[in-house]
Amino acid sequence: MAQITKETLIGDLLEISTGVIPILMEAGMHCVGCPSSQAESLEEACMVHGIDSDDLVEKLNQFLSEKQA
Repeated sequence: MAQITKETLIGDLLEISTGVIPILMEAGMHCVGCPSSQAESLEEACMVHGIDSDDLVEKLNQFLSEKQA
């Protein structure tokens, strides 16, 4: 399983699993489909949207680990 970090690019995250889209949208990251967001790291996107990147990374990794189980 890929481990998500704050440095993970949005585009790479979506390649790992499109199942993370609802998590990103719920967090307030509605720009996930925007082409320019694909090259942003999770940390950069979280800063722009006022989201706690540590919390989001934890949720994403939890989702991916449950998906693998």
